[in-house]
Amino acid sequence: MMATDSSVAAGGRGDEDGKVCRRHSIRTKIILMLAVALFVFGFASAAISYKLYMDAAIEQHKRLGEGTARLAASVVDPDRVESYMTEGIRAPGYLETKQRLYKIRDSSVDIEYVYVYQIREDGCHVVFDLDTDDMEGEEPGAVIPFDEAFREYLPALLAGRLIEPVISDETYGWLLTVYVPVYDSVGNCRCYAAADISMNELRAQSRAYLWRLVGIFLGIFLVILLLAFWLAKNNLIVPINTMARATGDFALSSAEAMEKSLDEIHHLNIRTGDEIENLYRSFVQMTEDSVRSMKDIRQKNETISTMQRVLILTLADMVESRDENTGQHIRKTAAYTKIILEELRREGLFADVLTDEFIDNVVTSAPLHDVGKIAVPDAILNKPGKLTDEEFTIMKSHTTEGGRIIDRIIRSVPGSEYLNEARNLATYHHEKWNGKGYPTGLAGEEIPLSARVMAVADVFDALVSNRSYKKGFPYEKALGIIREERGSHFDPQIVDAFFAVQDAILKVADEFSEKEKA
Repeated sequence: MMATDSSVAAGGRGDEDGKVCRRHSIRTKIILMLAVALFVFGFASAAISYKLYMDAAIEQHKRLGEGTARLAASVVDPDRVESYMTEGIRAPGYLETKQRLYKIRDSSVDIEYVYVYQIREDGCHVVFDLDTDDMEGEEPGAVIPFDEAFREYLPALLAGRLIEPVISDETYGWLLTVYVPVYDSVGNCRCYAAADISMNELRAQSRAYLWRLVGIFLGIFLVILLLAFWLAKNNLIVPINTMARATGDFALSSAEAMEKSLDEIHHLNIRTGDEIENLYRSFVQMTEDSVRSMKDIRQKNETISTMQRVLILTLADMVESRDENTGQHIRKTAAYTKIILEELRREGLFADVLTDEFIDNVVTSAPLHDVGKIAVPDAILNKPGKLTDEEFTIMKSHTTEGGRIIDRIIRSVPGSEYLNEARNLATYHHEKWNGKGYPTGLAGEEIPLSARVMAVADVFDALVSNRSYKKGFPYEKALGIIREERGSHFDPQIVDAFFAVQDAILKVADEFSEKEKA
């Protein structure tokens, strides 16, 4: 037995917690899939059967046409073809040959026409053309234009070669035409004996055959569908709906909620004595394992997230430790970046980009923006004086080197979205709004948003921080430079956001300054 209620047994349930499930939705899908499968199978079977039937019938007509055309060719004297065409009934043997052709044509109701043509460049020259009930045959020597169905065969016909039977469905109905060459005593093709086999009767027979197939299929289809409907209703829908309801109500919000949902699944107690019961038991086991795994995954995710942040900071610290000038640069710029991004979101700017995930990714990866400096020699990185042009070129390469380093990490750790922002930050944080930055000279919104924000944070920290080759500027001077570079070096909207949270920025700068002094 199994625990359920009447609404579930009926295949659905009413309004509960604002959710409405359609009645019999699973049953409908099962029946629909079965119907589609039966239809596809029936259609394929009917199509194959019909194709085999038609192929066999057409092959039979081809044999009749070939036999008729060869028989007609055997009664035509090839050495008299020219006299037949010029003299007609006055030519010796013409009438006798024509009578034999009539007998050949009349030997089967499927033989529509029998005629003998000489094929030339200008058309079909009549040698024999028999009268029918509908029309009189053409006189000997008359020229009949080529039928369009034979255009592709003209080179072979003009060369006196045998061609495949041709099926046409135009002027004279559905016909299968067979041409057999008539060779003279020295092997030259003098004309062609042709037989047109009517396939109109075949068309009617094939349609009747197809309708019989459809009728048989529909009968089988309805019987199987009704049986499947009954089986689905009594053996599948109720237990599956019960498990579906329990699954839909499963809560993942907390460990206590998961335990409660698992207990409810245990109380379903489905016992059908077949594969559905096996499915239920497997479902219960899987749910228990999933609850344990999800608890473990939550704990491990928290650990991994912490480890990622620690590893990023450790890697950034290792790079920064080579630069005697930067101090707490990576931490300060990450803090400034977070403040600016949150202000942009408060102002409703870049709403389609500034999600919680995006801001977290940028702040997490911000310490890696100078990772490319690992490729810059110490002598240049820590030079106390002004860099030469050649040295500055090497220094600028830290952007592209940083992008390449993070690209290699991305290839090894696919699916880490924060690394994509790390690559943007490392590669483009020295680009300028006016397009005069490096390494690629991007301009305006071509520069990734994260890099545009980092540009402001990076320059501000460089201005106010002490370096071995200079003292940090006072805040007023640094802020003035940032303001002057609005619209040239920096995105105007980001500069405006920067000044909107100026107090928070300066507070962070003061805190780090105190730590560095200590």
